[in-house]
Amino acid sequence: MKIQKELQKRSNSTCELCGATNDLGVYEVPPTSTASVENSLLACGTCVEQIENPEKVDVNHWRCLNDSMWSQVPAVQVMAWRMLNRLRSEGWTLELLDMLYLDDETLAWAKATGEGQNEEEKVQHLDSNGAVLQTGDTVVLIKTLNVKGSSLTAKRGTSVRRISLVHDNPEQIEGKVDGQQIVILTKYVKKSN
Repeated sequence: MKIQKELQKRSNSTCELCGATNDLGVYEVPPTSTASVENSLLACGTCVEQIENPEKVDVNHWRCLNDSMWSQVPAVQVMAWRMLNRLRSEGWTLELLDMLYLDDETLAWAKATGEGQNEEEKVQHLDSNGAVLQTGDTVVLIKTLNVKGSSLTAKRGTSVRRISLVHDNPEQIEGKVDGQQIVILTKYVKKSN
């Protein structure tokens, strides 16, 4: 995998978050539509599991952010910011957040998933049944849709895997249908189990 080799070179084959040297893999920092070196980082299994399962977070593991937050890599900065926000109840994380500087573009990326916002501030994407949609979910079209600017017709019942959320519009998601990336209105999909 070309991306993994480039990330290993960039990180000296260590987890870009905690510095671990085993069980490393490519982690695409959401929301992303296509994998690239710029929107990915090399992370160990422990970090990925805790990022994806907030209930499994070991606060002491994330003291590593004291070092990794200074990375010049935007993807690493974004994940450091998100994890520090997730651990806001710990005193030491607030101090690190005060020191962490992200440029406007990187900060917008960091906030795109709603991390660090109060529940009432978060933009929620809901399917036709009111279920909350998240990046990476699979949805099914409940209506045949003509794709604007294309001859493509997305048929009812089509499964769209690994969706991404349009962070500034709760009524839109993105996904691939027949290999083409399209924007879909959330009222025309239902979440698949």
